[in-house]
Amino acid sequence: RIIIFPISSTVQLFTSFFHSFTLLLPPLQNAELGKRAPRWIRDNEVTMCMKCKEPFNALTRRRHHCRACGHVVCWKCSDYKAHLEYDGNKLNKVCKDCYHVIIGCTDSEEKKRKGILEIESAEVSGNSVICSFLQYMEKSKPWQKAWCVIPKQEALVLYMYGAPQDVKALATIPLLGYTVDDTPKSADLPHSFKLTQSKSVHSFAADNEELKQKWLKVIHLAVKGETPECQNELQVN
Repeated sequence: RIIIFPISSTVQLFTSFFHSFTLLLPPLQNAELGKRAPRWIRDNEVTMCMKCKEPFNALTRRRHHCRACGHVVCWKCSDYKAHLEYDGNKLNKVCKDCYHVIIGCTDSEEKKRKGILEIESAEVSGNSVICSFLQYMEKSKPWQKAWCVIPKQEALVLYMYGAPQDVKALATIPLLGYTVDDTPKSADLPHSFKLTQSKSVHSFAADNEELKQKWLKVIHLAVKGETPECQNELQVN
């Protein structure tokens, strides 16, 4: 006698069995990350990011899967990519923990990357190559005023803060490799310049031409991987 089940019931039965089986699988060890496919954590099994512990929501913090460990994480914690051996060494989205394990990042490098935005403005401004307010625009967003700093210890990185005493940077731009366009177009603000790299376009505008030229003197060196010699003379308070 042959028993025929509806397709939907069969699929549901198989899915339930497979999920129960994967629950018995041990979590991947560090040495296995990227070498074999992980157990895929279901979306409905978690209500918060398994890395930063922030709760998920449908608008600003949606669910993503790390292709290395299978954990459900938010977009901030999954903003990394690594080549995974089990997937033919293709580039896959992974969480920050798996990324640093797979590429062999040291603890000091991880600490540096993790805390790069958390350096206080006053800390870098007091020991900087150059710092001042600049108008800033990214892509088609409106212009906004930002406190911009290039620290002496990281003379190839531009930090942007909302104000000079902010304890956390809004963004950072690694300047190496960018192209500098210092000729404003008719639609640009006066004393403006642009940094472009691939699809990234960052527009800046200084209050006057003298300030613009001081920034350009530093940036033209930074995009080539060079640091300015007369750093103190370029300080703008």
